[in-house]
Amino acid sequence: MFKDRQDAGRRLAAALLKYRGQDVVVVGLPRGGIPVALEIARALAAPMTMIFVRKIGVPARPEVAMGAVVDGANSYVVRNSDVIRLTGVSESVFQSAMDAELKEIARRKSLFKGILPSIDIAGKIVILVDDGIATGATMKAAAIAIEQCGVERIVIAVPAAPSEVVADLENDAEEIVYLESASPFGAVGSFYLNFPQLSDGDVIDCFQQLTASAS
Repeated sequence: MFKDRQDAGRRLAAALLKYRGQDVVVVGLPRGGIPVALEIARALAAPMTMIFVRKIGVPARPEVAMGAVVDGANSYVVRNSDVIRLTGVSESVFQSAMDAELKEIARRKSLFKGILPSIDIAGKIVILVDDGIATGATMKAAAIAIEQCGVERIVIAVPAAPSEVVADLENDAEEIVYLESASPFGAVGSFYLNFPQLSDGDVIDCFQQLTASAS
């Protein structure tokens, strides 16, 4: 088990050291992926940013992803057709849930615009980082949106992921690095001793730490 997200990030960074010295950008998925991404960016001496992606949860069970949406220059929506079919979610309900997540993305964009560095990822190796993968919907949406930016290579890096989801993501990245798995997988938090909910302030603090260490 990982002690916390920082521990997971340091251990994941050790598996990515071959990318140190290359033209790399570390891209975290908020909020939980940002502390993990911070440790990787430090270890690789690479710049870090984040992608505005949100899980679209089933209304009655918001922890269950029926899709994900990325908003930005290259927006993208992923639908988890199996979950949508099994839960009987209509297109109008899906659209309503997606609109709510886009509103939250807009709020975060406004809040974080002052701390995010301006980075052109075209032609670069992008390491996409989260604190774990459950259904893979948010990571798939992020990877597809990043691919449209003309990057050289996408590497998905997470501390824990189900092997079947990793297999499903293989077409969306040149490499997938993960440290732990289990069957059945359960929740991402089950791989951590300390797995608190993170605030916007925690995200801001991570970017401030990276700026301070680089100066």
